[in-house]
Amino acid sequence: MIDQAVVAEQAGFTGVAIGEHHFTRYIVSAPELLLATIAAHTSTLRLSTGVTLLAHRDPVRVAEELATLDVLSNGRAELIVARGVLTETDVAFGISPSDLRPRFHEYLRLLLKLLREENVSWHGTFRSPLSNVTTTPRPIQKPHPTLWVGSGSANSADFAAELGMPLMLPSTLRDPSIYVDVVANYRRQRPGRVALPSHLFVAENNAQERWRPYLEVYASFASPWRGDGKKVDVEELMAGAAICGTPTEVAERLNAQQKLLGLDAHLVLIDVGGLPRHEVLEAITLFGEKVIPLLTG
Repeated sequence: MIDQAVVAEQAGFTGVAIGEHHFTRYIVSAPELLLATIAAHTSTLRLSTGVTLLAHRDPVRVAEELATLDVLSNGRAELIVARGVLTETDVAFGISPSDLRPRFHEYLRLLLKLLREENVSWHGTFRSPLSNVTTTPRPIQKPHPTLWVGSGSANSADFAAELGMPLMLPSTLRDPSIYVDVVANYRRQRPGRVALPSHLFVAENNAQERWRPYLEVYASFASPWRGDGKKVDVEELMAGAAICGTPTEVAERLNAQQKLLGLDAHLVLIDVGGLPRHEVLEAITLFGEKVIPLLTG
């Protein structure tokens, strides 16, 4: 993942996002540590979690870790916060499903307050009170590093709009068209930034044939998280949620999604299903050389 970030910076990408999951081989359990290492190997990439499971974390520690990453990277840190999708993780962290949303809302309000203010006094429901505390270090970016709310639900989009935060849609292998109404309602409330992650593979030749077995593995693994109980059809995926093809085909699909949702940023997820390292790095490089110049918006 560190090598991918280095190659992505060389290829002209603007940022990298590292997800957080626990008790699984999927992604990593401590993205901030990995991002700090990436910071030492890069100079321009924005460094983000994707996502931070805020309801499972102490917002004081999150504020401290985010600010530390911001200082180490000379002001390149970002954060995407969300509730999470795995009930098993909630249980392991002692969180009742009924408390997940209110805990997330409370912790996000506190996190923003800690990043924006010094000498904070606070009292809430889910953690001990704070009396005149200032988290250190203070972030380089003012008033604080960019924080995104990660969700595709109307409730979370409304909450993002209420707090004046940008919206990061989820990467659950769903057709982006299902988020049109959510994005429209969010933007009616505030003119905020919206971003979308897309699973993607690009190659000059035989892209679909090369990627299909790895996408099948990943889709089978991730299917339970979609929440609809349906078996994922890989051919349907590659016609909708997952983008695969030549540089020109990939650029056309990305531009269509940008137009559909008015996207301000687009994350691309290439390393899925055990795709060999050299193919991941080749796809990143090719994307930078031949796809990025064709993107609009």
